[in-house]
Amino acid sequence: MRRWFFRPTLRTLSASMLVSLFRLLSFLPLPVLHLIGIAMGWLVFLASPSYRRRLIDNIGRAGHRHYLYKAIGEAGKGIFELPFIWCASPQRVLRTARIEGWELVHQAMEGGRGVILLTPHLGCFEITAQAVASQTALSALYRPPRKAALKPLIEGARARANLKLAPANLAGVRILLKALKNGEAIGLLPDQVPQNGEGVWADFFGKPAYTMTLPAKLHQMSGAPLILVYAERLSWGRGFATRFVAFDQALGDTPQQQARAINAAMEQLVARCPAQYIWSYNRYKTPPGVTPPEAQP
Repeated sequence: MRRWFFRPTLRTLSASMLVSLFRLLSFLPLPVLHLIGIAMGWLVFLASPSYRRRLIDNIGRAGHRHYLYKAIGEAGKGIFELPFIWCASPQRVLRTARIEGWELVHQAMEGGRGVILLTPHLGCFEITAQAVASQTALSALYRPPRKAALKPLIEGARARANLKLAPANLAGVRILLKALKNGEAIGLLPDQVPQNGEGVWADFFGKPAYTMTLPAKLHQMSGAPLILVYAERLSWGRGFATRFVAFDQALGDTPQQQARAINAAMEQLVARCPAQYIWSYNRYKTPPGVTPPEAQP
């Protein structure tokens, strides 16, 4: 759940009410949900000083300030398309998902070592897993929701045919390694802030961000190639274009070099549709127990 956008609503609505609301909204056409999202995006932007400040700071730091107004509406779209992505029938959802560049993944998987798909919080990243699973088996890393009542909704929505969920713990890492050993695809969000001991500080748009080291470790352990993927949200509710892009960064030898290389790849991907990155995400926070970058020797 994207708590950084709709935290006030999540506080006032019970989990059961939220589930019912999502299921009800899923019957609306995608263009209608996106129109509602634009309005709500502006409402939250104007009503929440902390949300507004973080969005403006992050998009400005990245050099994409001229996309600010569009990014406000896109953030709202990202929330209100979730009922459709999670609760509508898989057939209905996949009709909105155009796939471009799948041959890149197909060629990589011919090596028999599987493939590691990396997607940032860009566009409709929730649909990328369903799009990939429509072509091949996929195991995707995820964090269980904090509210237990939301778990059946979120896990049921994400764990669809050909799609297996791997929790963000040691057991989940074993699931990912087993999938790669079987020559299958796995998916991760490399710009998600990891927990203490699971990341290093590496620049992201010019500022240190605690960055997960798992993608590079999985690559080293399995030999599976890295491929980038994102789903650009098309205008007027016309659906999503899921695009696969070659990873062309040199990873380097140290965890810091590897994390920076992956962040650089994410920066290049974000530049393809800057308004659709979730700039309000607290990407630069210091997780509990982690030494802040300015305090490191």
